Amino acid sequence: MKISSVEFTGAAMRPGQYPRLSQPEIAFAGRSNVGKSSLINRLLNRKIARTSQTPGRTRQLNFFTINQALTFVDLPGYGYAKVAKSERTAWQRLIEDYLIHAPNLCGVVIILDIRRGPEAEEAALADFLAYHHRPFLFVATKCDKLKRNQQEKQRHSLIQQIGGEPLFLFSARDGHGTDTLWQAMLALTAGHPAAPETDRLSDA
Repeated sequence: MKISSVEFTGAAMRPGQYPRLSQPEIAFAGRSNVGKSSLINRLLNRKIARTSQTPGRTRQLNFFTINQALTFVDLPGYGYAKVAKSERTAWQRLIEDYLIHAPNLCGVVIILDIRRGPEAEEAALADFLAYHHRPFLFVATKCDKLKRNQQEKQRHSLIQQIGGEPLFLFSARDGHGTDTLWQAMLALTAGHPAAPETDRLSDA
């Protein structure tokens, strides 16, 4: 995927305070230690999302517009960050408000650690998105941590755990799964009035 430009186009810390953008949006959600920022950075082939040895550093919605044609939305991580319960509740309200009301949201990438699989938060998020008719994709990261035969065994197990939904394997370390995931995300934007043209987000 040829990325010619990535621009930070806004952030939101409270419901309703989202930047006014026209591009289709893909949001990324996952537990605080699942490698969400590393996945975004690999997809964009540059370090945009903040990575840290301390999980839970993303505490707002961050918007990054790619080639002026598509926007990635980095959601706060959940389930692990060592913060006050009141702050976690505020994050949840912010995320839920965005997922329900965002007019340009075309889909959500739900990120799992291939070694752990889905937990209660991922199941709840998938149910929430399905209820609100929001498309989503499951992506299992850190697949480089397993040998190839282990990857396949775990992939089949995870597919059963997520109810037969499609599952994409991904490695931020070596880029495995990057092209396939890009294709799936672009397919989600197809019905948006400002869906990216092929030559604006395509391989050179």
